[in-house]
Amino acid sequence: MPTLEHSTVTEEDCLVFRFPQIEEDAVFSIDFQRTLRIPDSDKTYSLPPGLGSFPLRHVEDHPQKLPLPTTARGGVILPMWQSEAMWLNFSNNGPENWGLDFPVAIKVAAGKINAVTGESWRTGLHRDPQDYLVAPEQPWLDGFAVEKGVIRQFVAMPLGDGYSVEEQLTGDAEWGGLQISVFPLRAKVWKAKRCEWDEQQKRRDAATPIDDGAEYMEFSHKKKALPMGLAAGGRMRQVIHPDPFNIEDWDIAAAERVFITLLHAKDWKAITGEAAPNEPPTAKEYSEAGLPWFEYYGKDQAALPGGARFGGVKSVANLFEKMTGATLPNSQDVETGNPVRLGPSPNAPRPVRSEGSWDY
Repeated sequence: MPTLEHSTVTEEDCLVFRFPQIEEDAVFSIDFQRTLRIPDSDKTYSLPPGLGSFPLRHVEDHPQKLPLPTTARGGVILPMWQSEAMWLNFSNNGPENWGLDFPVAIKVAAGKINAVTGESWRTGLHRDPQDYLVAPEQPWLDGFAVEKGVIRQFVAMPLGDGYSVEEQLTGDAEWGGLQISVFPLRAKVWKAKRCEWDEQQKRRDAATPIDDGAEYMEFSHKKKALPMGLAAGGRMRQVIHPDPFNIEDWDIAAAERVFITLLHAKDWKAITGEAAPNEPPTAKEYSEAGLPWFEYYGKDQAALPGGARFGGVKSVANLFEKMTGATLPNSQDVETGNPVRLGPSPNAPRPVRSEGSWDY
């Protein structure tokens, strides 16, 4: 397979990262899942379902219809309706037939505010506090890590209206969107991990017959454009796991980064010529239909404490009531029933229902 000139591409509405200089066949991908906006209250909810991937399109394909800052940053665009929620789904695959996932460190920011710590964007990886995720230990991310074991859901709101976490923490509505950097292991660390796995596999093969197949349970959790930022929505149970590697194990120089610009879905057709996805159902409609919510049970791992800076961030519902005197629609609590258990493997499939400058 020829070495790719660019190791980050889009494939079927996924961001796909390859590091052929470290492992020719390893792939890490991120898809951005549409989902229910959980009620924004004091209740902490289980995982909502995935409702299919947001479409991703390249910025350079629409230079005449996008603002200059967007074209200067490069990356991709995706459409979100106001108050719509999303989660990031991570998929790791090692060399074919090896059965060993290729680990990566992932740095995620919204409006250049780190989603794990609440700090402003910094290049590289940092450990005190840890400002990144590690997959496959972390199979997905649904929002801002506000406290130990709890996130506040990523919810899209127009940039400039004061709702986004970026605006609340910095006072500015400059960036919006999502910023993602992905870091592979250093080649020597990956090689050692492969050798260790190979020895373990040989011992397993000597002790048990070879199983040519595995069973996997499938779930159904499966003009000027208006820029959008990500605000803090309802509370959800989600653990952010600590890095099991040494920070020196990550290849900082090999990092790949992408700027994801969020556009209001009403502008999507004018820019791309494609119809925007329909607005998602409400949490009430979903629950009244008797459809499942989910709970994730991974390995017995510690959890990061959450970002202290998020302590002063107000949720969309709180700000909406303060600004308008009204209650944000579809913010009432709903009954979710007993959630479907996911796991125990930390990289179990999550159910799915249904280069530019950053200094501009």
